Amino acid sequence: MNDQMLNVVVRKRHEQGAGVVVLDLSDPAGLPLPVFEAGAHVDIHLGGGLVRQYSLCSNPADPQVYRLGVLKDPASRGGSVAVHEQLLEGREVQISAPRNLFPLAADARRSILIGGGIGITPMLAMAYTLQARDSEFELHYCGRSRNHSAFLEELKSADFANCVRTHFDDEAPEQKLDLPAVLGQAEQGVHLYVCGPAGFMDWVISEAAKAGYSDDHIHREYFQVEVDNSGAGFEVVAARSGKSVQVAEGQTILDALAGVGIKIDISCEQGVCGTCLCDVLEGEPDHRDVYLTDDEKAANDQILVCCSRAKSIKLVLDI
Repeated sequence: MNDQMLNVVVRKRHEQGAGVVVLDLSDPAGLPLPVFEAGAHVDIHLGGGLVRQYSLCSNPADPQVYRLGVLKDPASRGGSVAVHEQLLEGREVQISAPRNLFPLAADARRSILIGGGIGITPMLAMAYTLQARDSEFELHYCGRSRNHSAFLEELKSADFANCVRTHFDDEAPEQKLDLPAVLGQAEQGVHLYVCGPAGFMDWVISEAAKAGYSDDHIHREYFQVEVDNSGAGFEVVAARSGKSVQVAEGQTILDALAGVGIKIDISCEQGVCGTCLCDVLEGEPDHRDVYLTDDEKAANDQILVCCSRAKSIKLVLDI
């Protein structure tokens, strides 16, 4: 993981749609920012230990700007509200260097990009990159209402505008997303990318699997998922620290470890980002994250301690 931290300033801020603030971040001295690839995100440090991840939606070819689109979520755990309230024009903030857990496939012959709501953000950077590569792609933007949706003017005026299709719940039936038609039957070299609300993504992924898409041709990035901490308690042994702790029902491994003085780096706290990934030396994890692939979960040698639990009575972790 790249631990480099960057100081940036909010150079421009404006609101679009309903509750979406678009921020242009740049170097305070006007220097170029580190290069990023489409699909990357940054961690924003909002003070008080609050760290949240947001996808970069600017053109990766522009080194002067990192653009973010942040929806003010009514169910916010503090992150999006803090962004809306604190990150005003001229405000300096510390962010991580870009990290990419959602990259474009290098060998794709054609790409299908599907963004639901604020899930459009990583798709914008992907579209800019694919256009620059002269690669075949289509971008589908789904939302509840045109009036509530951000980035529409940017999509309308972009060089790739002819590749964009919009689908809104409150408009004519014929413009709604016909997912089977969009997906077709799976073909070698056709890759699918999806980001948005969990239920929306699950639907797209399920339909893609039915259409014959292999798991390695379905690329996904979850913004938010429900964390389920139910289940019997178990013991966690921190091998390098020489400590053990009992994890109670309804308690996360993360919180239990903190109770005995073991601090793990965290960000999303929902099994999305991978920040709290730990190696498993002994025992069987009960994987409840959306970060690890099915093959990685089957290997049972890693666990995200913010959300996952144990099927065995004891887990030994390499911490």
